[in-house]
Amino acid sequence: MGLFDFVKDAGAKLFGGDDAPEPEMITAADSNASQQMDTLRAKQLASRVRDLGLPIEGLSIRVDGETATVSGVAETQGDREKVVLAVGNVAGISQVDDQMTVKEPASVFHTVQSGESLSKISKEHYGDPMKYNLIFEANKPMLEHPDKIYPGQVLRIPALPEATE
Repeated sequence: MGLFDFVKDAGAKLFGGDDAPEPEMITAADSNASQQMDTLRAKQLASRVRDLGLPIEGLSIRVDGETATVSGVAETQGDREKVVLAVGNVAGISQVDDQMTVKEPASVFHTVQSGESLSKISKEHYGDPMKYNLIFEANKPMLEHPDKIYPGQVLRIPALPEATE
């Protein structure tokens, strides 16, 4: 997904109080201590994700100063995003490098052509025109009615849920 920026001094005080040393206060001679602090912070962040009940297979978090790199396999895109937010909304973390993958298939984007309807788009992507409502629901609130689409509009086409394939 990429690199996400957060406000370094905002969020949960997971790494200790105001008297905890800041990473920039550690000198080059203390690089071993800095690495140990980063390892401890990574463990605390991983514990936070687990405590929140976010199901990530093979969760791995690495901290380098103010940047946390997260990897593992999420069940859904929503779980992936929650992990990024849970890690980034911790005081002392200013960036989250998201290297996670997601089990659920990714959505695709479709640019509406003249003469198309959601039923026609549904037939093209799903093989069934009656599944148009999946596309409609995936694009609310941008779409107000299934019949109100226009050429040039870009729509999100979600993967079919396994139960309907």
